[in-house]
Amino acid sequence: MLKTAFVAARDRQRLSEIATILIGFGVTRVVDRLGLRYLPLLPRRQPRVDVTRLSEPERLRRAIEALGPTFIKFGQVLASRPDLLSPAWTEELQKLHSQVVPVTWEQIGPQLELDLGASPMEIFAEFDTNPIASASIAQVYRARLHSGEDVIVKVLRPNLRKIIEADLRLMAHGARIVENEWPDMARYQPREQMRHLAEGLNGELDLLNEARNCELLAQIFEDRDDIVFPKIHWEYCSERVLVQDFIHGIPPNDEAALRAAGIDKKLLAQKGTDAFLQMALIEGVFHADPHPGNMLALPGNKIGFIDFGIIGRLSQRRRSQLLVLIGAMLKQDADGLMAVLLDWTGTSNPDLTRLQVSAQSFVESHSSIPLNLGLVLTDFMNMARENDLAMPTDLAILFKGLVTADGVMRHLDPNFDLFAAAGPTVRASMQTQFSLSALKQKAEALGVGLYGAASELPTLIHLMLVRLKQGRVTVEIEVKGLDKVTRGIERAAARVAVALVVAAFATQLAPRLIDLGTPVFVSIGLIIFILGIGWLVLLMRNK
Repeated sequence: MLKTAFVAARDRQRLSEIATILIGFGVTRVVDRLGLRYLPLLPRRQPRVDVTRLSEPERLRRAIEALGPTFIKFGQVLASRPDLLSPAWTEELQKLHSQVVPVTWEQIGPQLELDLGASPMEIFAEFDTNPIASASIAQVYRARLHSGEDVIVKVLRPNLRKIIEADLRLMAHGARIVENEWPDMARYQPREQMRHLAEGLNGELDLLNEARNCELLAQIFEDRDDIVFPKIHWEYCSERVLVQDFIHGIPPNDEAALRAAGIDKKLLAQKGTDAFLQMALIEGVFHADPHPGNMLALPGNKIGFIDFGIIGRLSQRRRSQLLVLIGAMLKQDADGLMAVLLDWTGTSNPDLTRLQVSAQSFVESHSSIPLNLGLVLTDFMNMARENDLAMPTDLAILFKGLVTADGVMRHLDPNFDLFAAAGPTVRASMQTQFSLSALKQKAEALGVGLYGAASELPTLIHLMLVRLKQGRVTVEIEVKGLDKVTRGIERAAARVAVALVVAAFATQLAPRLIDLGTPVFVSIGLIIFILGIGWLVLLMRNK
């Protein structure tokens, strides 16, 4: 409670805004569970009349949109996590959007001029002050360099960092409360979710990070001219400004424009799949949001990628596990599927019989060819949720990217089978991971590790024998939750002590003070008695 009071005092104004919006939209369960309603600094509001007829998921989605960019990003993350939330909630949260009313040029122009070191009208040969896109984090403008290149200028919205940093502090504290006070929520790893959210948002608040992400992914395809990334114009970039080439492309869901440009949609779907899986399975770094606005069709059946605010990363171990998962799905191996899932969620303790039945049902329901990857992955995460398992965050990001990419490919080719299209990339990944040179490296690393452990073993055995002779071997036992029991005992002891003092005064000391007939003593005694009773009541209420 003391830490909550400190956090509340530090970010009092923002916390008040958050609680007001949540209460105003009728999202009272969250307010009550976090204990916000009872903090005296917060306003007392009744739910708005116009939202009382909405469902709980609708109320939450409306509240999140009103709360701003931090919460919108969090809501979008939750929308992609069917392993955490039921379909009623994820489907509603998928309606969240980052498109907001643009900041006026009068508000954003001075900041851009400060960052560029001169007026945009001087820096660029042409600059359109009307934004072509406006999101919760940044706005995008069209411009042309004096050298003739068409570029986009991405600018962070003013005064954003202070609000987001306050939100992240409050949300991180809320995650700690949830994890400590409700053990049944620990499987959702709220603090880990908040850490990933903070990393993502802090990355988006630094547009230099987006520029670096773009060049990192571009290097993977530097020998291919059919996968296009925008050129970064570093001389104009800073933390709040990004200038890159404007890619003249066609969204994959614009059927008329694709036909007019003579695009081979099936070929484009195959190329898009190859590119995404090359990034994820082979390189371990990938575009985390490949929606139709971020993957563009270009003349000559080329694909252009834009918007690199968030990228995903996969360790070599994760990529190996993914290959095992794909193999288990294709072979309809329920036991292999269950083994991978348990490996990913090792901290949980599920009902193994129930999980085995779920895994068998899963493989049977997805035995037909071609497989719909989006449906397969969504059902896979639903299976995890139904068995009280939560996916690791890095895999959840990948699955979201795969589901999104699969949807884009199906716009291009309704009969698209991503599993079949992934064959060449999967084989290349397996050859890379299980080649003789890779196995030799793993064997060498294992040998070095075993040699190090073996060299320390004699010393450890000798030390243990010496301590056994000296009787200095101790055993440490940690009882989970013991600190809560200790605090409970301390509070109970305090109540007993106060009760004894008050009772002693009432039965022994008070009559003697009254017999003395001294008004001052009587008054002091009554004050002590009243304070003791009040303290006892407070202790009882805060049990």
